Amino acid sequence: MSKFWSPFVKDLVPYVPGEQPKLARLVKLNTNENPYGPSPKALEAMRGELSDNLRLYPDPNSDLLKQAVANYYGVNGNQVFLGNGSDEVLAHIFHGLFQHGAPLLFPDISYSFYPVYCGLYGIPFEQVALDEQFQIRVEDYAKANGGIIFPNPNAPTGCLLALDAIEHLLKANPNSVVVVDEAYIDFGGETAISLVDRYDNLLVTQTLSKSRSLAGLRVGLAVGHPDLIEALERIKNSFNSYPLDRMAIVGAAAAFDDRAYFDDTCRKVIDSREALVGELTARGFEVLPSAANFIFARHPQHDASELAAKLREQGVIVRHFKQARIAQFLRITIGTPEMNQALLDALN
Repeated sequence: MSKFWSPFVKDLVPYVPGEQPKLARLVKLNTNENPYGPSPKALEAMRGELSDNLRLYPDPNSDLLKQAVANYYGVNGNQVFLGNGSDEVLAHIFHGLFQHGAPLLFPDISYSFYPVYCGLYGIPFEQVALDEQFQIRVEDYAKANGGIIFPNPNAPTGCLLALDAIEHLLKANPNSVVVVDEAYIDFGGETAISLVDRYDNLLVTQTLSKSRSLAGLRVGLAVGHPDLIEALERIKNSFNSYPLDRMAIVGAAAAFDDRAYFDDTCRKVIDSREALVGELTARGFEVLPSAANFIFARHPQHDASELAAKLREQGVIVRHFKQARIAQFLRITIGTPEMNQALLDALN
């Protein structure tokens, strides 16, 4: 702590990202990265951008990528916002759309960046308890609020909220912005982007870090009503007019265009997830239903923190959260069949 810190900085409680270990030969199943590499077409596009053009600023509007996203989801370009990873997109949303006095609502077990953003921007919030099966009850959100946000599938549980339930929530909150954070939607869910033309209070965020294997590129997006998008553009252009570099724009656009590779790798992850669930269940684990590229599991006879520590001793890293309701769960990223087998061998 420094005497030069402002009281604002001193009181901040920052987000703690998942560990990025520097050790070699680890089976890394702790940060929900895709075990399969990016689209070859995306890599080719990025290599093609390695030229003297890097001396020039990128397109501040990222029109090439914006149009690729619009084409993919069948929306207009003015319904798409882009940022440096979905975390930056979320930061602009919290700053521009959630400061209305009444508390922001989100689940008590959810993405741990949400309360951090509330602290950063001075937003009052209320954490709404999941039910005993760790599911969101949409009826619990039918009360005065300054906005609603939740991941779908939820993180770290992996549980999915059906599209009709999301629509019910939107109808019950017509005067609140509802943000559906779809970082993991491509591994078993149906995107709420299909609803944006019917509900002007809906904003859907996504990332290219998971299903498109571009966590190292830092590209995120939001899709919603043009008025909501305009608010985000105003903040972006008052903060950083160039959030995406030249390689990110062309690489991400190519990733959206390569549907065959995307479909193939998503199917591989889903198949591996179902196989791993079966193996863990056979070993006595309780595994929550997951529509994500990870699973959330606990064993009735083994402490989760001890399991995580023993797995690490054998070169397998998983994520353990200390929050009271989930302290006995492990979040396990889905790897390749070989990576998943290494986990099972270590557990054995």
